[in-house]
Amino acid sequence: MAASDYRAVVISFIDRLERLATKDPDAIAFVCGQDRLTRTEVLRLGYNLAAELHDAGTREGDMVTVAVPNSVDFFIAYVAAWRLGATPQPISSRLPQRELDAIIELADPSAVVGVPGGSIPGRTCIPTGHRARDRDVSHIPKSVSRAWKAPTSGGSTGRPKLIVSGDPAQLDDDAPPPLLMDPGGCLVMPGPLYHNGPAVWSCQAWLNGLKVVILPRFDAEGTLAAIAEHRGSVLYMVPTMMKRIWRLPEDVRGVHDLASLRVVWHLAEPCPEWLKQAWIDWLGAERIFELYAGTEGQTATVISGPEWLAHRGSVGRVQPGTVKITDDDGNEVAAGVMGEVWLRSLRETPTYRYVGASARTLEGGWESLGDMGRLDEDGYLYLGDRAADMILSGGANIYPAEVESAIQEHPEVRSCAVIGLPDDDKGNTVHAIVEADPTAVDEDALRLFLAERLVTYKIPRTFEWVDRPLRDDAGKVRRAALRAERI
Repeated sequence: MAASDYRAVVISFIDRLERLATKDPDAIAFVCGQDRLTRTEVLRLGYNLAAELHDAGTREGDMVTVAVPNSVDFFIAYVAAWRLGATPQPISSRLPQRELDAIIELADPSAVVGVPGGSIPGRTCIPTGHRARDRDVSHIPKSVSRAWKAPTSGGSTGRPKLIVSGDPAQLDDDAPPPLLMDPGGCLVMPGPLYHNGPAVWSCQAWLNGLKVVILPRFDAEGTLAAIAEHRGSVLYMVPTMMKRIWRLPEDVRGVHDLASLRVVWHLAEPCPEWLKQAWIDWLGAERIFELYAGTEGQTATVISGPEWLAHRGSVGRVQPGTVKITDDDGNEVAAGVMGEVWLRSLRETPTYRYVGASARTLEGGWESLGDMGRLDEDGYLYLGDRAADMILSGGANIYPAEVESAIQEHPEVRSCAVIGLPDDDKGNTVHAIVEADPTAVDEDALRLFLAERLVTYKIPRTFEWVDRPLRDDAGKVRRAALRAERI
């Protein structure tokens, strides 16, 4: 059959989950800590919650804000929303009240799952851990959510926005599983589910018949133990997690059986070359895959370990017509020249819409997420930093990620963030905030260490020592907020 003759067999997420439950009702769908839910149980609990939300007024097209910590409750809430044709809108369960209020104002949800009853006036409030009584939902018409998710972004700017998916809660029933998922396998997910990547990987694994093992929060050795115990075949990582695992003593890493692991995906932040090479040497290049894309989903690049070894530092080869690099005036630059990365989708329908923000655009459907990068002659993309994070010091462009990568090579450094601070002479100076014990590595020793890795003008002029992580479990660091605090 010619490709042009193919017709997708489109079914809803709910129908796919019901088919999986009918095929193997007792198969474990989710594991999180001591909690285990079978395919049948997650649907039953989700449908019970759907009936309760329906009684309270949630309808097709509404948003349902999901503010639960990593737990099976996350997926119960997603089932409830999809069953009603509503859109699940995930947020951190630990948001400060001000940020929570701002997102609730944007999303205008009919219900919020994960907050005490009555805590948000005018909204149905469902506390974490709540289990609705068993109900018959056959009287509630099945509706397909017009947007299957609506995560938030923009916290680093202080102005949150929603990124509402352009895809309904449907899939092609005949399409092969995405993201190298293996039906019957097991995804190990150590990332926070309110972030887009962990939620996407977990939902895709669930919809394609994999068991999903969720860590309540990231734990380096706990991640390896989960792979060994559950025969994990797919692992989701961000470089911050990769670094914490790699820093485990070798005898701790080596005690866990990782033979079942087929694919390690990493994304969400730049991966230092030394760290990626370490993982390739440890697990084998054929298991390591990197993806670059925004939550907006205009396009994506993927690069395997062997391909990366031939194009070190790249995030993958771009699909023609979907990525271009421009200078500050919007003019396209030559191969090898660093500039702003612009993306566009080639499909006819939008991949997303913003609530609370507007896209940065160029004529022709191009949009920018603020990344800097370059394309080589073969169409491989190499990323720099976000344009807003770049430090201009004495006329030189300094990319924080490059400096952070060098600092994090030091074995005593747990995490770091590099920012620019105002300077009358140079415009900005490079300042490093380092999570480490200053008795284990002092400033002079760190400067000597960096002098072997960075040109002099990139070495931070000032250092600050802290005893708390500077990146969250999704690998995100709010450089703008750190800079504002110090100014």
